[in-house]
Amino acid sequence: MDVVPKAFVCGCEGLALSDDERRFLTDEQPWGLILFKRNVQSPTQLRALTAAFREAVGRSEAPVLIDQEGGRVQRLGPPHWPLYPAAAAYASLTSEAHQIEAATLGGRLIASDLRDAGITVDCAPVLDVPAPGSHHVVGNRAFGADPDTVARLGRAFANGLLHGGVLPVIKHVPGHGRGMVDSHHDLPVVDATLEELERTDFRPFIALADLPAAMTAHVVYSAIDPEQPATISRIVQDTIIRGALGFTGLLLSDDLSMQALKGSLRERAMAAAMAGCDILLHCNGKLDEARQVAEAAPRLAGLAAERASKALTLIAREPSTATADERSRFEALLDALV
Repeated sequence: MDVVPKAFVCGCEGLALSDDERRFLTDEQPWGLILFKRNVQSPTQLRALTAAFREAVGRSEAPVLIDQEGGRVQRLGPPHWPLYPAAAAYASLTSEAHQIEAATLGGRLIASDLRDAGITVDCAPVLDVPAPGSHHVVGNRAFGADPDTVARLGRAFANGLLHGGVLPVIKHVPGHGRGMVDSHHDLPVVDATLEELERTDFRPFIALADLPAAMTAHVVYSAIDPEQPATISRIVQDTIIRGALGFTGLLLSDDLSMQALKGSLRERAMAAAMAGCDILLHCNGKLDEARQVAEAAPRLAGLAAERASKALTLIAREPSTATADERSRFEALLDALV
C-alpha cells in the first residue's frame, strides 16, 4: 500500500541523517526535506543525504527542496558548484532578449546542478517588487523594481528550472517587497492600500499564477487583514492568493520557525494549515520543533494532494544535463556586466 505523506517539509541538522532523524522521517512521513548550507559539503555527500532521506520515507520520488536563487541566497557554491548572480543582475543586461536568455539559462544550469545532487525543488524565483526604503532582505534577490520586469524574468528563470527537471516555487506571495523589517526576525506590517498593492506587488504573481507552486509571505497587509500575516490569514489566502491573484497551485508556508510568527511551533503549524497552506515548512533542523509541526500537520489529502501531485508531475524523471555550450553561453552573457 502506498504511503500517504503528511503535509509538511522539515530540515535536518547536519551532513548525514542521525538515527533519531531517520526514525522521525520513517514514522512521521514528511512530504519533503529542505536543505541548507549546514547540510552541504560535496556532491558525493549530498547525493548520499538525499538518497538516505528517500530511503527513510520509502518514497523514491519524495521531493527534496533547497533555496538556490543565486547571489547571497545560494546553498550550493564553490568549490564544488558555480556561483550564480543575484536576480537583479539579469535586468542589468542591456538587451531584453539577452536578459531573458540569461535568466532562462541561469535557471537551467542551477537545475542541472540540483538534479545531479538529488534535489528536485528550488524555492525560487523571488517575485517580490522592492519598494523604496524597504528592508534589504529582498534587495537584489528581486529581478528589479518594475513589476513587468520581475514577471518577465521570473518567468524565464522558472522556465529554465522546469526545463532542467526542477520544480520552481514562486515567492513570497502576495509580495514581500514593501516590508520594512526582515521577517526572519520581526513581523513586517505593510500599510499600502489595496489599490497600491494591485498596481505593483500583486502583478508578477498574477502574471505567473499558472506556475505549480508558491510560498507565502510572513507579512501583515493592513488593508486586507490587519491582524494576521498572510501565512496564517485565511482572508489573505482566500481573497487574495486564491482569489485576486488566481493562484490554483500548491501553496507552501514560508519557514514556520521564523520570528515573524508567534506561539509554539505546533500553534504556528495549526494556524497555517487552517489558513489554507497545503504544505507546512519547517527549516531549522531542530527535531523537537519538527515533532510539533508533524503533530499538527494533516495527512496530504483532498485538494492539497491533487495540487502536490500535479506539481510533481512537472519534475522530469530523467532530465538532460546542462551542456558545456550552455554554460559557456551563460558566462558570455554575464561577461557583458563586467
